[in-house]
Amino acid sequence: MLEELSHDQWQEYEREGYLRLGRCLTDDELAALQQRMDGIMLGTAPVDYSRMMMQLDRIPGKTDAPGSGGKGHKGATLHYRKIQDLEFDPLFLRYMQKPLFRHICCMVYGADTTVACMRAMFMNKPAADPADGGGGQAGQSVGGTHLVWHQDRWTYFDRDPLITIWTALDPATVANGCVYIAPRRHHALINPSDVSGFMTDDQAQALVAEVETIPLEMEAGEAVLLHNYLPHSSGVNSTATARRAFSVCYMDAATVDSQNHAYSLIFGDGALDPARL
Repeated sequence: MLEELSHDQWQEYEREGYLRLGRCLTDDELAALQQRMDGIMLGTAPVDYSRMMMQLDRIPGKTDAPGSGGKGHKGATLHYRKIQDLEFDPLFLRYMQKPLFRHICCMVYGADTTVACMRAMFMNKPAADPADGGGGQAGQSVGGTHLVWHQDRWTYFDRDPLITIWTALDPATVANGCVYIAPRRHHALINPSDVSGFMTDDQAQALVAEVETIPLEMEAGEAVLLHNYLPHSSGVNSTATARRAFSVCYMDAATVDSQNHAYSLIFGDGALDPARL
């Protein structure tokens, strides 16, 4: 497994806006994270649920959009869409602190920069539900929620977080809703007026017409480095297999948040220690 990027790999990342990092989890590590994630969703994991933001996915046949969100468990189900604050789980924190990810943060933010976690987030496209009344093509059931084209940015920061490490916990395929990206379009915001980086329908259509978008199909345990300005989108899941992933956004710990949120340190003095969680 990689522990550092070569000069050629770094140049590829800077040119394309993304870089496949290959397998970053051993079989045992992958199995442990898969099991822990199921346990968190089902309410059986030894974690502090009061610290975790948890959002349910849409309910086929009942709601067209994701359901309730906020701190705390929302019920035992594998149909969560998003779970944040996973840096407070020792298994996920150990993965976040791998030497390769520290190396990448040093390359991006500087070797002496303390690095914080902007968000450590589980993203899920639940398996297709037969109870869905024909959400897919030709009456095919679908799971998960469509995510429209956008770039990751947050206007309440004095500087933008720049990188995300996205790791597949299940195989990610076109059929089960893998992420699509628009390479080489990471140098500027397409819709700077939107506080969250989402594009208008016209901007999204123009992007798809101008750029050959690429599906990021990945094997379980593989990871990819993404520039936060890289346009991306994802569809729904038409298979019987969930598409689970772990997404970590690393940022300069000196970033000022006008909303006064607190962020945990991941690399540098005062960083979270998995043994103390």
